Amino acid sequence: MWSYHPDLLAKPVPRYTSYPTAMEFTDAVGAEDYARALDGVEAATPISLYVHIPFCEQICWYCGCNTGAAGRKQRLADYLTALRAEIALVAKRLGGRGRVQRIAFGGGSPNAIAPVELVRLLDRILTVFDAHRPEVSIELDPRGFSAEWALVLAAAHVTRVSLGVQTFAPHVQAAIGRVQPLADIERVVAALRLRDIDAINFDLMHGLPGQTLADLDATLDETIRLAPNRVALFGYAHLPDMIPRQRRIDATDLPDQRLRFDQAELGYRRLTDAGYVPVGFDHFARPDDPLATAARERRVNRNFQGFTDDGASVLLGFGASAISKFPDLIVQNEKRAGPYRDVVEEGRLPAVRGVGICHEQRARAGDIRNLLCNGRTRLNPERRTPVRNALQDYERRGLIEWQGDDLVIRDNGLPYSRHVAAQFDSLRGRIDKLA
Repeated sequence: MWSYHPDLLAKPVPRYTSYPTAMEFTDAVGAEDYARALDGVEAATPISLYVHIPFCEQICWYCGCNTGAAGRKQRLADYLTALRAEIALVAKRLGGRGRVQRIAFGGGSPNAIAPVELVRLLDRILTVFDAHRPEVSIELDPRGFSAEWALVLAAAHVTRVSLGVQTFAPHVQAAIGRVQPLADIERVVAALRLRDIDAINFDLMHGLPGQTLADLDATLDETIRLAPNRVALFGYAHLPDMIPRQRRIDATDLPDQRLRFDQAELGYRRLTDAGYVPVGFDHFARPDDPLATAARERRVNRNFQGFTDDGASVLLGFGASAISKFPDLIVQNEKRAGPYRDVVEEGRLPAVRGVGICHEQRARAGDIRNLLCNGRTRLNPERRTPVRNALQDYERRGLIEWQGDDLVIRDNGLPYSRHVAAQFDSLRGRIDKLA
């Protein structure tokens, strides 16, 4: 059983999909820094690509993604033209250096575009980059899925599909503006498997308006029956001041902190009892999935897409708001689709903000990653004393322990992984200096 400490849970901490986090990005870092980082990529460097499609056929009220309605076809066509141009621009800067091993399409909803447009994007990438049979993944909105999409994904050798399921409870779906009957999800899963696309992920959520433990339990029943390869169980973050569309959600109907905690614990218990391997604090993978293998071998990574077995040192993001990451730099593209198009049409890289990563920040990032991904991090003797002093409260509560040189998050401390990791954050933690 997990330990419940409401005072810790009440403290907001980042999700740490990067360190430094996006809150540290400034406009002092931009296109010139991005260009220099691209110039520094060596020939054999493994590269992963992320392609952002900031459009959806229907906008869900809970969503915090950078996305808008796909109703204006010319706007969508202009964006895709700019996207292909950005891909060519970056590839030209690389000059054939780097080897693309993975390509991920996200959004928004990539299936808000026509299937033929996905083929054109993939064709552009495979033409201008050094990419030989890369792993290709895509996020899909089940409501916009068709038989044509199944055929195109198979023909394009897509290897993994993530489905935005969120919940199977009809009244909760209505409360978040995403109505998609169970039969629709069953149809999509069957169509993918019929085309031999067996690597399927489900994205689920807890902490949704009107969601009870019984609702989540029933959703987990159906999830386990459908047997996706991976499951992510995210906690809903209600931020209506930052995300205006969330104002349509009735905040008085949201679960309280204790119920959210119990929902997360229920999800962990149900999925692990069903044989899924826990990865980090909110991902789960079947034992034969590469992510589960990476978890056993302690080589899970964390990036803007969550927990992953992707070990590439360079991630290149394309599209409005997309983020690129290098060992010593993180940069983000212009968020607004219109200005993004204008910059690319002028033949300029659209990176407008970011942060450099110094040696000490890389060390802190390593500890944060190890704690979140593997539940432990190794500390040399000079570092143990200041770290132990900073984490006295967590040790007193039995949430962490020490195994030789390793700081270890105990099983009952899993819900506080980010809180422990935050102590290594130079802006938010108590560890002032790393030896």
